[in-house]
Amino acid sequence: MVRHSVTVLVFVFAALPVQAETEWVSLFNGRDLTGWTPKIRGQEPGEDRQNTFRVVDGLLTVSYADYDDFDNQFGHLFYEAPYSRYRLRLEYRFIGDQAPGGEAWAFKNSGVMVHSQPPETMPAEQTFPISIEVQFLGGLGDGKARPTANMCSPGTHIVYRGEFTETHCIPSAAPTFHGDEWVQMEVLVDTDQRVVHYVNGEVVQEYGGLTIGGGVVDGYLPEMKPEGKPLTSGYIALQSESHPVQFRNIEIKTLD
Repeated sequence: MVRHSVTVLVFVFAALPVQAETEWVSLFNGRDLTGWTPKIRGQEPGEDRQNTFRVVDGLLTVSYADYDDFDNQFGHLFYEAPYSRYRLRLEYRFIGDQAPGGEAWAFKNSGVMVHSQPPETMPAEQTFPISIEVQFLGGLGDGKARPTANMCSPGTHIVYRGEFTETHCIPSAAPTFHGDEWVQMEVLVDTDQRVVHYVNGEVVQEYGGLTIGGGVVDGYLPEMKPEGKPLTSGYIALQSESHPVQFRNIEIKTLD
């Protein structure tokens, strides 16, 4: 059954029509978080008691200045509208020091979730939204490769290189950025059929066959995780995983 499904999906990739595109529209006004909703683990949607998501000098900033300890308070900032076919682009950079109590793997680790469940469907203790993550990583300063723009799948599965996979994170072909430079990230999302990651204008990752299923997410409502259902649309959310990060030029272009 899985092999049959994979064959059909590969055919769909090749048959996708050329899509008309709208103009780029900004999702962040540079002044405040109008249109965005925080969801921090341990808090209800809309709460952000420690001012994790804030605007600093016109930049959307993830800050831990008001944290005594990170304590697994993973967070996400959701844009107000769901999307199905679109191109999303933004720039990010890691800054400062990791929050006390942050996991070692979360050093210079953030991302943007696409096709996410709505924030209001997440109980207070849910860790991550059921979604596809375009993962942002920074180098550790040791000269070793740590590419950005990887694919991670909390509560989801994908088809990668023509094969169904349950692998949670798949590295991209992107370079490693060891400093605090701005990196441009773009992602093309076409329903459940095709996702493409770009870094500074270069294609670094591509996959499709998005479905709900798998692990790496807990505390969710069972009705929000129908195993095997195609993941055709959802919300966009920026991550907070214990390392300060800033975002700018957050824009979307929908596909007609």
